[in-house]
Amino acid sequence: MSQKVTAHIRELEAMKKYPDPLFYKGDLALLSRPKVSIVGTRSPSVYTQNFTYTLARALAKRGVSVVSGAAMGVDAIAHKGAGEENTIAVAANGLDIRYPAVNRKLIETIESRGLVLSQFDEGFKATGWSFVVRNELVVALGEILIVTEADMESGSMRSVEYALKMGKEIYVCPHRLGESRGTNTLLAEGKAKPIYEIEAFASRFGRKVKSEIPRDEFFYFCQTSPTFDAALERFGGRVYEAELEGAITIQNGIVRLD
Repeated sequence: MSQKVTAHIRELEAMKKYPDPLFYKGDLALLSRPKVSIVGTRSPSVYTQNFTYTLARALAKRGVSVVSGAAMGVDAIAHKGAGEENTIAVAANGLDIRYPAVNRKLIETIESRGLVLSQFDEGFKATGWSFVVRNELVVALGEILIVTEADMESGSMRSVEYALKMGKEIYVCPHRLGESRGTNTLLAEGKAKPIYEIEAFASRFGRKVKSEIPRDEFFYFCQTSPTFDAALERFGGRVYEAELEGAITIQNGIVRLD
């Protein structure tokens, strides 16, 4: 069962209206860390998936809480990259509902190891306007907003509008011409800055790390949608562990990242 947040959260003063009530499941201590918000498309390219995961992991290694909206795509990858114990998920529904269903296991793990927040009473089902409300809370919590991929007409670009009104810096993942038109437009208009070096960027936040974060070869291998036999031959039991954790699915003999 969710509980009500009674402490005042300074970052949320930037919202049009301070959220009251605000409910939670998990560890409120994550709110006291440096926080960075990461959002983006529900259908990211492989390039964006790699970038988002690596960036979230680099930030979390430095003690940063990664904030996102628990949606499919970029949101889920940001939560997984940070590790559930280093992430804050903001829901567009009551906390007795784990939505979207495809991320149910992820959300349950964040509840037990990280933090899930919502402005909505239990029993409330997500609607179009509640996603907008959710996006404002995601943006308000972070010191900055990072958009790793977005179309022009998207919820991520609505999040950008909130960030601009709140006076927050906006960063994006660089894309080729014709891709991620939303973020490329932000760069062209001077409203966002590109992230070219993840390690250098992440070092601006939290504590320093002595060595570069190791590349997760299993994650990168699964990006290529390998056969189950090929994955098992290369990584053995980790394939089964990842499936049980909900990080991958195996369909028709093919391994896919969730």
